[in-house]
Amino acid sequence: MQDERPVMIRLFVGLALPEAVQRQLDSLCAGVPGARWVATESRHLTLRFIGDVPESVAADVDDALSEIESPAFDMTLEGISQFSNRSQARMIWIGTERNERLMHLAAKVESAVVRAGLEPEGRKFIPHVTLARLKDVRVDQLGPYLADHALFRAGPFDVDRFVLFSSFLSRNGAIYTPEAEYPLKGAPSA
Repeated sequence: MQDERPVMIRLFVGLALPEAVQRQLDSLCAGVPGARWVATESRHLTLRFIGDVPESVAADVDDALSEIESPAFDMTLEGISQFSNRSQARMIWIGTERNERLMHLAAKVESAVVRAGLEPEGRKFIPHVTLARLKDVRVDQLGPYLADHALFRAGPFDVDRFVLFSSFLSRNGAIYTPEAEYPLKGAPSA
C-alpha cells in the first residue's frame, strides 16, 4: 500500500539582509560562552513563522503572499537585547529602529497567511534578527556583552522585497532556502 500522507514543507516569511549588514553583524558574534552563533547565511528578520504545512497549503500561502502590495522602505537595525525564561537567557538578538512600513508589511503578511488558511499568530510581532541561541547562560552573565554593544547600529538599508523561505533542520542547524521572492512597490526591477 502506498503512503498517502501529504509531503510537508517547513516555511517562514522573512527579510534577507544585505551583505554589508551581515558583515557588521558578524562583528557581534563572539564573547559569550555557551552561545551558538547563527551563521551569516542564516541570519534574517522573520515576518511570520509558518511551520510545517502540506505542499498544497504552501502553494496557497505563495498565492496569498504574491497579492501583497506594500511600498519599499529603508530599515535600520539597532537595539541589542535577549529573550529569556526567568533567569536563563535563550537568545541574543538585534532589533530595529521604529519603522511603520515594516510593521505594515508584517501585518499584510499575517493577513495573507491567515487568508491562506492558517491560524493567526498568537504572539506580538517583535522585529528582530537572531544572533545567537543560548544554553545554560544566566541573564546576568549577558550584562557586559549587552553593554559593550548597546550602541550598535546597521543601516539604513533598502528593503525592496520579502521572501518565502523553506527551512530544513539538520544536525548542524537549520538550512534556509528562498522559495519565492515578492517585490515591494517602488523596488527596482530585477
